[in-house]
Amino acid sequence: MRKSLLALLMAAATVPAAVPAIGPALAQDKTVNLKVSLWVPPAHPLVPATQAWAADIEKASGGTIKVTVFPSEQLGKAFDHYDMARDGIADVTYVNPGYQPGRFPIAAAGQLPFVFSDGKKGTLALNEWYHKYAPTEMKDTKLCFAFIHDPGALHGKKKIVLPSDLSGVKVRPAQSTIGEMVKMFGGTNVQASAPESRDAIERGVADEITFPWGSIFLFGIDKVVKYHMDVPLYTTVFTYNMNLAKYNSMSDAQKKVIDDHCSPEWASKVTDPWTDFEANGRTKMKALQGHEVYPLTPDQLAEWKKAVKPLRDSWAEAVKKAGGDAEKIEADLQATLKKYEAGI
Repeated sequence: MRKSLLALLMAAATVPAAVPAIGPALAQDKTVNLKVSLWVPPAHPLVPATQAWAADIEKASGGTIKVTVFPSEQLGKAFDHYDMARDGIADVTYVNPGYQPGRFPIAAAGQLPFVFSDGKKGTLALNEWYHKYAPTEMKDTKLCFAFIHDPGALHGKKKIVLPSDLSGVKVRPAQSTIGEMVKMFGGTNVQASAPESRDAIERGVADEITFPWGSIFLFGIDKVVKYHMDVPLYTTVFTYNMNLAKYNSMSDAQKKVIDDHCSPEWASKVTDPWTDFEANGRTKMKALQGHEVYPLTPDQLAEWKKAVKPLRDSWAEAVKKAGGDAEKIEADLQATLKKYEAGI
């Protein structure tokens, strides 16, 4: 009897303990720590929205993916964020592809003037469109999602009405395509990241800036400019990119959590608060004393649209040089804009 009982106890000891039905794979995963680098300050709407995104990743992973958000260029300069994701300096980074002219020619289609009319619909369109091309153009990182801010405008010390008014003017462009526009109209480009822009205007290094409306206040630029062109002149393409090695080191269950949080729905959740913030900035500016928010007449707007056409031709040429089919890519973008009613 005693030998039989002992045998039964030993056999029971070799049976694995029952694993809870909820999240068994995640429960067995090793802990992964992710550093998310943003170059905007904590007051920027992207920061709390990204923190909420990070918290949901932790929750969905059963706590096996720990995410820390670093704003304000703590891990590196704004211009370096793509390479930071590639090299693992950070695990997820907030990238402005236009900060590096010529490096991402396909993405630059979203930065041409007068493409998007709306930030929210435009983000859905851009994200769907660019996911088809990022595996080629951003192959050394994983694209999480792509998005735009609400359309920005020209702000400065001088009232600019026609393209010719930019002749001889020093402009801090939001991205490389707008920089090409400035040169095409006889202006001079001043390179400065968003956090450096107020200082550039205050010191007279720049006279004008292309910027979204709410961020004019966030970065204190409203203190150094007076005139604001009330037209959806441009948008800037942004991406959240992830280090490939870190992603590939995760379990299948953890990868699924990341993939589920790199969705169109999360692209909107993270960026919609920023879109609202920028749109409200336009309303705030109109009510501010000492500032002039001025519309363009239909003829003036038509002149701008005609004048910027060479930029589209230059974009197509750059895509062809990189081995892309510019006509197909452009047609795909226009179809996606139409699908989401996001175009001008």
